[in-house]
Parts: sequence; C-alpha cells; structure tokens
Amino acid sequence: MAERTLMDRLLRRPPAEPAPAEPAPAVASERKRIRTGRRPRAEYDGATLGRRAAGWRRTRLDANGELSPAVAAALRGIARDLVRNNPFAARGASTIANNMVGTGITFQVYRDGKIDDRLNKLARRHLDTIACDASGRHDLYGLQLQAARTIVESGAVVMRRRWRRASDRLPLPFQLQVIEPDYIDPSKHGPLSTSPGVQGGFLINGVQFSPLGAREGYWLFNGHPGGGRADALGSTFVKAADVAHVFRADRPEMEHGATWFAPVILRMKDFGDFEDAQLTRQKLASAFVGVVTGEDPDGLIPGIAQEEGGPDDREPLDYIEPGTFQYARPGEDVTFSSPPGVDGYADYTKVSLRAVSAGLGVPYEALTGDLSNVNFSSGRMGWLEYQRSLAAWQWTMFIPQFCGAVSTWLIDAFAMLGENVEGVTVRWTPPGREMINPAEEVKATRDAIRSGQDTISAAARRRGEDPDTFLAEWKADAEKIDKLGLIFDCDPRRVTAVGNPAEQESSAPPAQPQGA
Repeated sequence: MAERTLMDRLLRRPPAEPAPAEPAPAVASERKRIRTGRRPRAEYDGATLGRRAAGWRRTRLDANGELSPAVAAALRGIARDLVRNNPFAARGASTIANNMVGTGITFQVYRDGKIDDRLNKLARRHLDTIACDASGRHDLYGLQLQAARTIVESGAVVMRRRWRRASDRLPLPFQLQVIEPDYIDPSKHGPLSTSPGVQGGFLINGVQFSPLGAREGYWLFNGHPGGGRADALGSTFVKAADVAHVFRADRPEMEHGATWFAPVILRMKDFGDFEDAQLTRQKLASAFVGVVTGEDPDGLIPGIAQEEGGPDDREPLDYIEPGTFQYARPGEDVTFSSPPGVDGYADYTKVSLRAVSAGLGVPYEALTGDLSNVNFSSGRMGWLEYQRSLAAWQWTMFIPQFCGAVSTWLIDAFAMLGENVEGVTVRWTPPGREMINPAEEVKATRDAIRSGQDTISAAARRRGEDPDTFLAEWKADAEKIDKLGLIFDCDPRRVTAVGNPAEQESSAPPAQPQGA
C-alpha cells in the first residue's frame, strides 16, 4: 500500500496552469494591427484609412455646423469678387438667373378653379408696376431676377413684406423689399432663455425656432452690416410671416444657403492665375526686340546722359515695354532665350471651364459661348438636361419659397381691403423655353395633342403661357374672325391640316329614310 502510494506520488504530474483569458475583440484587433503595422480594411474603399485616403475631411457636423457664419461670409465674399472680376463667373450667374426667371414667372389669381378677373386685374395693377417695390425701381419680375442672381452669388436672398398705409395710395397695402442674406444677424445663436414651467425655443445663426422646430422669425440688422451705417449695428426680430428666406437646401435641416460657386471657387482661381501667367509670358516674349552694339567704345549711348570724361548715367534695365531696344558697349553680348509658346493652353482652358460648368450645373456652351464643337444632337441633349435642372430649381425652390410668399401676402392684402378670399389661389407659370427645332417640335406637339398624349393646357404652360388666358384669347379671336367672315389656315374649324376645307356639321336634322 505504501509502495503504491509512493508510486502514485512519483507518477503524479504537476497540475496544469489555467488557460489565459481571451482578450476582448477590440484589443485583439488592435494587437493584430500593431503586429502587422496595417489598419483593418473597410468594406467600402472610400472609408478606408491610409495614404490614399489622406486629406479627406471626415466630419460629422450637420449642415449648419459645416456652414458656420464665418465660412458662409468668406464664401460669399469670394463669390462676389469672382462675379465682379471673372467673366466666366459673371456669365455663370447671369445664365442661371436669366433661364430660371427670365422675363418673369407670371401669375394668375383664381377663385374655385377659374380666373377671378377683378382680383387678377387688381393684383396686376400692383405687382406688374414699380408700386410693389419698396425701393420704387422694379416690378415683380425685376425683383425675381435680382433675387435669382443673389441666390446664385450669395447662396440665399431675403425678401420682406412691408405694410403700407392707405395714405400711400398704392393698389395694395404692401410692398416687397429684396435684401441680401448679410442682413441676418448670426450672433443670435443658441437656446432661448426659458421661464419656470415654459420651455423655450432655440436660435440657429439668426433664425428663431419654436420648441417644436417651427420657424418663428428672423433677427435682421437695421441696415447692411457692410454699409457703414451707425444704425446697422443693432438687429430687430421680424416674424416669419413677413419674411421669405429663399435658398437651395442641399442637406436636411439646412437653415442657410451656400453660394453656388462653392465647388468651383479654387478651380476658377487657379484658372485665372494660369491665364495671367500665360499673358505675362507672352508680353515679355514680345516686348524685348534686341540689343544694339556700337563700334566706338567711347561713343555716347543714345538716350542716356553722359558727362565728358565721366561715367555714363545708365540705369539698369529693370523693366521692358513693347519695342524696347537696349544699347550695349562693344564686346557685351546677350543670349536670347527662346520665346515661350502656348502649347496646351486651349486644352487646359477647355478642361477647366468644363469642370466649372459642371460644378455650376450649366452647359459648357452656355457658360463660354463656345459653339465650335456642337452639332444639333449634342446641343439638344445638353439643352434638355439644362432644362431639367432649371425646372427643378424653379418648382422645388424659387416658386414655393419666393412666389409662394408673394401669393400669401397677396391674399392677405385682399382680405385687408375687405375682399372675400374664400377659394382664392394664385398660380404661377415660368417663362417658356425657345424651341431648338420649331418646324419639328410644333409638329410633334400637334400630333401628341391629336393622339391624346398631350393637352392644349400643358403645351401652353411649356410655352410660358397661362392656359385659361390662352384659350380665352383664342375664343375671342375666333369669334372676331367669324363675325368678319374670314377663313385662315390657322383655324382648325375651317381648314384641315393638309389645307382642305373642313367638313362642317349641319344643324339640320338627319334625313329620314324613305318609307319611314
């Protein structure tokens, strides 16, 4: 028994050590990264960290955090400088505004789906004249064009409703004031003070919101902060009902707009510097003509004063101008450098301006006026794509925000005058688009209407006309033509599409068959 116990003691192995605990997944991943010297590769290449992804600004800020007041002011200032001094920037702002608004987005006042002639005429007496402008310079359509340019250049525009007294003798008791977004006071920011038991709202860079996030109003400077006026230092709260803040919101919850030149500012600056450098090289290359040497070492150098027996008064040639001749002494020599060429200038110009036009959302031909490489098909495709962008800007931004505010204020003015505004609405019609190939497009529109794929009203709206006004004019013209006993090819009631007389329905009852 003792031997067995000793044998068991000799054969017994030492107890095994407990296995080490498994490290946490994050720790294991970090240890693996340290051993390999590499970061884990993301499933999306764009989210990978490494040398190729260096330089990306990965921010989690919301739209208002990215577009801080300092950033917005800097972008606006640079964009305005570009529009003032860069011809392509000026052209870009003009072509967007001219095509988005043009001669004006017109309106009609309706009641229960039909034009209210009396209210419509009253509104036109006010908005179609300079009576609607607080500065007394523009009608409604001039204000629209000014607002569209400001949106592109400054990122947004602000329009205020200014109530007027009856003594001002205006058709309607209000006027419109279009101002720049600089009037919004960005220092008004943060939560509003709360009283016991009352939850307050908040401010985002001059825009005030209720606790539920409804826009309550704006803090506007009393004058333009860059105008140097003493009263411009203070700001006043203006209710949201009296303000239209129009801008393109590129992100949800975006409360201020950025200039449309933001994606192309640096590219336009680089292209401007490139043009200046090319121009300077060519000026220098064409300015220096040559160096003239003489035979007499003691002779006077033309154009340089020299005292007898004394040193000449030559000044070093530190500038040159076109047609310059530099005189030198015998033995002096000058080695001319080859004049620089302009190889690649046209290619670089086209690439740069195409990038600028893409960033602004306008066709290259509209931005530059260069139609050298455009045929009918490519021109039509580019124009149709531009029309889609224009329609999106009109119907998702300008008409709801700018024209919608005018509609509300117009109906409020009617009510203030004692008019019945029940069922009153305002419809807006953007300017029409010129046809690229009228001979074919008119024919296609006619066939679409005759086959039931289009309507006369829709075709009228595409031309920038109000359908009810168009049909009313057609009826008046037809009645006048019938009264005068005239027949024209344009009258489909009298003439067919091929020029034959149209069959007129007889007003007599159909003949009865014999024997009936």
